[in-house]
This record gives sequence, C-alpha cells and structure tokens, in this order.
Amino acid sequence: MKVCVLIPAHNEQKEIGQLVAQIRAKAIDVIVVDDGSGDQTSVFARNQGAIVLRNEKRQGKGFSLKRGFAYILEKGYDGVIAMDGDGQHDPGDLEKFLIAAKDKETCLINGTRMRDAGQMPFVRRMTNRLMSFVISRMCCQPIEDTQCGYRYISADILKRISLVSNDFEIETEVLLKSCRAGCQVISVPVKTIYRGEKSKIHPIKDTIRFFSYLFWDFKNRK
Repeated sequence: MKVCVLIPAHNEQKEIGQLVAQIRAKAIDVIVVDDGSGDQTSVFARNQGAIVLRNEKRQGKGFSLKRGFAYILEKGYDGVIAMDGDGQHDPGDLEKFLIAAKDKETCLINGTRMRDAGQMPFVRRMTNRLMSFVISRMCCQPIEDTQCGYRYISADILKRISLVSNDFEIETEVLLKSCRAGCQVISVPVKTIYRGEKSKIHPIKDTIRFFSYLFWDFKNRK
C-alpha cells in the first residue's frame, strides 16, 4: 500500500522536527499542514523531510485535515494515518495501523487510549468516555475512543464522505460519516505521551461544540 502520515500542526516547533524524523526513518511520507503557526513549525518539519502545506492564518484542525485529505487523494495514496503534531502520539505505534489495514481496501482503524487510560487527566478521561458512548450509539457499533486523532483512513472512505467541520469536531464527523458509508471501525491500542502540557481541547467549550455538531448532523442527515 502507498500510505502517508498527515499531521495538522499549530505552533509545534518544539516537537514537529523530531516527530517527522522518526516517521521518515520508517520510509513513510509525511505531510504537515501548518495551520498559521507563528513559530518555525514549517521550517523544522521541512528540514526533516516533510511535505509542508501552510495555511496563512489559523483555520482549525478540521480545515487542516480536509486540506491534507484533498492533497492525499490528488497524489494517489491508498490511505493516510492522521497524527497530532504535539508529540503525544508515539510513532512506534504506526506499524499497528499498517498491519490492521493490510489487504483492506475500505477501512478505518481508530487508535484507542482507553485500555490504559490511567495517565489521562481525569476530566479528559470522563469527557472522552461520555463522547465515545454517545458516538458509538450513533454509529451502531462500539468505538472505544472516538476522540483519538491517531487513526488510519483508507482513500476509498475519503472519496465516499464529504466533510464540513473546521475544528476538533472533525474526529466525530469522520466516524459518523464513515460508518454511514458502510465502514466497520477497528480499534487498536496506542500509547499517549503526556508531559504535563495544556491540552488544546477545552473540556467545556469543545464539549458544547461537540453536541452542537451532533444537533446539526441530526437536522441535516440525509
């Protein structure tokens, strides 16, 4: 399979160079979408061999992922592994996604942190469990960690779905629309590296945005 890694990044110069270098050492292409960073994220990523697409101003994680997905389809990749740019996703887990996706033309492989969630901050863990319960019901199949941004999506699925979200609710939209397109979601355990940094996901604001998206989706579902 021709697979690449897609990383949306905003002000991640501290971690992005090392992350790209570790992935490139596995002979995997890396596309970084720099979401209007005010630091040297683009420079550090490009210096380690990443293809860099840059948003001139910050547009949001969803917007950046959509731009990356369009590029991936244009370049003929069979699938993409999305990762966060802050160093919380371990490149050592990439092989799990590649093995799970092998010989599957249509699939979504979702990372799950919930089998060893002891290090996850309490509020984030409880919020994640609530969201995962709700989304699993809507998807009509169990999904352990619906908010994990570490996932493999086949190009076939990306061609079938049309995405509209511009921020963190993109994770939910991808799952809902992939399941409606007939995709079974496979979960693989992944490690998450916490260094005490502040999460970019606000537990209250983004939970409200999450339920607002669900309401919008319910009203506009075809």
